Amino acid sequence: MAKSAAKAPTQSEVLNNLATATGLTKKQVAAVFEALASEIKKNVTKGAGVFKLPGGLLKVTRKKVPAKAAQKNVPNPFKPGEFRDIPAKPASNKVRVVALKTLKDMVK
Repeated sequence: MAKSAAKAPTQSEVLNNLATATGLTKKQVAAVFEALASEIKKNVTKGAGVFKLPGGLLKVTRKKVPAKAAQKNVPNPFKPGEFRDIPAKPASNKVRVVALKTLKDMVK
């Protein structure tokens, strides 16, 4: 029989593990995560568009993607000889999370 793959810990397990490691209560650890989430939101949405997690683990960035105009009679790459219309796309924001050196070194 093959072993089943290791499962990711649940949110409750993560909170319990962090509470045990730090000596805080589970509610206090949850409050820290809520504060971290609001800090990320504040910096990514209204601030510079970049949030770097202390400890060099992650970097969260916002990228503004400009609107794209509609295109008519574009050759269809999947059916040569046919043409298609491409609809317009509105401007949007993308969020990118990048693993930094500390996190990459943990995985090695």
